[in-house]
Order: sequence, then C-alpha cells, then structure tokens
Amino acid sequence: MGEKIIVRQNRHFETDILAQDPHHPEDLTFHSVEAVYHLTPYGMMLSGLGSCTAIVLHTYAQNHGLPLDEVELHLVYERVFEDDCQECESIQEYREQIVETIALTGDLTPEQKQRLFAVSRHCPIHKLMVHGIEIDSRLDAD
Repeated sequence: MGEKIIVRQNRHFETDILAQDPHHPEDLTFHSVEAVYHLTPYGMMLSGLGSCTAIVLHTYAQNHGLPLDEVELHLVYERVFEDDCQECESIQEYREQIVETIALTGDLTPEQKQRLFAVSRHCPIHKLMVHGIEIDSRLDAD
C-alpha cells in the first residue's frame, strides 16, 4: 500500500493539495483535493506534514528576507514489505517510511536552499513523526 501527495504553497500561504488515488495505484494522475474527506487517513497525515513544512519554510524565508516564491513537497508513504515479509508470521510491527522531496522555487542561492532544507526539519509535525509522541487514549466515562 502506498499513498502519494503533493503540497504546493506560494509566498502568500495559498496551498494546493494533490493526491493520487490509493485504490488505483496504476493511475499515476494527481487530482486536486477539494475536501479533507477525499483523503485517506494516510493522505491526511502526509498533507499535514507537507502543509506544516511549507508554512515553516515560507515563514522563515519571509522573516529572513529570502526570495522564496513557492514550496512544492512530494510525499510518499510506504510500508517496506521486503523487510516485513522476511518473517511475516512472527512479526510484531511493520517498517513504515515517508519519503519527502522538497522543491524550492525562487531566486535562491544553493546556500539559501540548503539553509531552508535544514529549517524544514523544524516543522513540529516532522519532529513528532521522527521523535514520536506518547498518546494517552481514554474512553469517555459517560
């Protein structure tokens, strides 16, 4: 199973989200996402990560006078089945990964692009995904 999302955001924070249909992986077409309920939970997760990263990059660029015009993030969620199926019968957890490719548009130097790439790791959602977060789930007592 795989999910693919593109998040585009311009310097005015106008954001477009495009997604492939995860139920038809042979269809490589990306469709504009008009409403959140058109996404799977994985698509929502990728869209949140991409949108947060784009906001962090544009905010940093504007506060530091960098000529960033647009950010485009390609995000792919995959379970790594080659690793999982070595011992499918006894596995307790599966290896999952997100591949994130960031394209920066603007009159940026290579050094500015590298600095923005480093800043992209400061997205709060990125940090949560990399470092984890404890979830304390409870059933409402009603």
